[in-house]
Amino acid sequence: MKVFLFRVSILFFGMAALGTSASFAQSGWFWQNPLPQGNPLLAAAALDANTVVAVGDFGTILRSTDGGASWTLQSSGTTNGLLGVSFVDANTGTAVGWAGTILRTDDGGATWTLQPSGTALPLYGVSFGDANTGTAVGYSGTILRTDDGGATWTPQFSGRGNHLYGVSFVDAKTGIVVGDSGTILRTDDGGATWAVQVIGRQSLNGVSFVDANTATAVGESGTILRTDDGGVTWFFQPSGAPYFLYGVSFVDANTGTAVGNFGTILRTDDGGATWTPQSSGRGNHLYGVSFVDANTGTAVGNFGTILRTDDGGATWTPQSSETTPFLFGVSFVDANTGTAVGERGTILRTDDGGATWSPQSSGTGNHLFGVSFVDANTGTAVGYSGTILRTDDGGATWTPQSSGTNECLQGVSFVDANTGTAVGDFGFILRTDDGGATWTRQSSGTTNRLNGVSFVDANTGTAVGRSATILRTHDGGATWTTQFSGGGNLYGVSFADAYTGIAVGGSGIILRTTDGGATWTIIPADPGNAFYAVSLVDAYTGTAVDAYGKILRTIDGGATWTSQSSGTTNSLYGVSFVDANTGTAVGGGGTILRTITGGQ
Repeated sequence: MKVFLFRVSILFFGMAALGTSASFAQSGWFWQNPLPQGNPLLAAAALDANTVVAVGDFGTILRSTDGGASWTLQSSGTTNGLLGVSFVDANTGTAVGWAGTILRTDDGGATWTLQPSGTALPLYGVSFGDANTGTAVGYSGTILRTDDGGATWTPQFSGRGNHLYGVSFVDAKTGIVVGDSGTILRTDDGGATWAVQVIGRQSLNGVSFVDANTATAVGESGTILRTDDGGVTWFFQPSGAPYFLYGVSFVDANTGTAVGNFGTILRTDDGGATWTPQSSGRGNHLYGVSFVDANTGTAVGNFGTILRTDDGGATWTPQSSETTPFLFGVSFVDANTGTAVGERGTILRTDDGGATWSPQSSGTGNHLFGVSFVDANTGTAVGYSGTILRTDDGGATWTPQSSGTNECLQGVSFVDANTGTAVGDFGFILRTDDGGATWTRQSSGTTNRLNGVSFVDANTGTAVGRSATILRTHDGGATWTTQFSGGGNLYGVSFADAYTGIAVGGSGIILRTTDGGATWTIIPADPGNAFYAVSLVDAYTGTAVDAYGKILRTIDGGATWTSQSSGTTNSLYGVSFVDANTGTAVGGGGTILRTITGGQ
């Protein structure tokens, strides 16, 4: 199904190099990578050569009036994902999405107004023939019609219970809808009646209707269907694409473009008799495409991908910064200086508070899961197959160190340039007192995976892991004592001092101690979430991040937590605060979020 695939999952050049910028307020949490933002963009509407609107996850609406040279984030007033958009002119547009969301603008997106859809079911597509007349389609055969610009929406009988993903009208009366299991619906009377067709069994995700006779639908397994008689008959066209196709845009009966999984772009200039692959330069899934003429078009996709062509797709130029691999850990030593690590040996460095991030050569292709810096120059990263990397020059060079194991190392904590501890699979604990020149295995007393570790001085530290395992040492790891075991998995831990600490994990678990772990209190949070990391900057102030982009904040040592708007549903795996206000979170698709206001 189209919608449930949206969660499937080389550092960017500077935005100046891309000629792209974004508008956003420097309050709460704001994007640093990708830019202009990193939520999946699921649909686009190109109005003319200069004006483009894209919509996506978390209520994202982006608008450009200069052909994509700059993008403005517009306030949608919702966090519901937006799955479809249709504009009839530069001012008048409608977006639809989850929970029956319908939004309308009459001023080019300066303001968006919520309209009553009469349903809480997801709406996947929308098409307007003029400012007043439009149709939205969605879950379980839902079809809604308006003849008054969305002031009222009236349900229509589709005759099908299948999900409907795409809709295209050529005028107020004539339209085609496509959906699950090869469903195609046709109307010539504005939806008063719908003629049902089923072509094959593959789900159809998008459709482009260019005149009363000519339409093309795309979908699962590279399916492309064509009609030249207004949908009376449909025939298959060879796409050569083995993956899903999500979006399609034709500007006339002959000239069209389809997009899909893994950056797939296909072009036809002969009505689909032949489809030619084009190079997108991206591996991210592309969900939407819109052309205004044979040459000028925009494609959008996962993790905020925006691509532009002015030559019919011979070349596609990125208008968003390129996403990095997933980022799993981050460590800041002051407001300006930080390092993030992630998939395939990715290491990113900033010296200007994240205004720019530069890739560093790690010398490994192994995933890196944890990183710990004690000053601007001295840091250690750990990861897959026992990987340990050390830098003493701020990451200009990273040197591999011998861990003595091939087990995956999940977390690392250093208290000074010499003294550090790494933890990992099968209860692995390693200790160094000489900056990693030698690492010594310590007895943890468990075979549970250890995911996180936090030391406050050379002797006092806590490690957490599977089955709610919590281990504590007061002698630098010579002995480790079990403090808590049972229940869900714990992924992150942070101590502000020898007594005050927070551990977080799966099933929304948050544990708090104020006595060095002699007792741990379970704090009610969100049982549906998995918290991956926590950063406690003092005995009162801390931040936790989770698998769905959720951010929680405490100012009372973890007794109570307040949800903050992260602006994304991308997974967040790491977080680092240097004071009560200044923090960075990292995650899926190279997500980097920053706050200088404590997330408020």
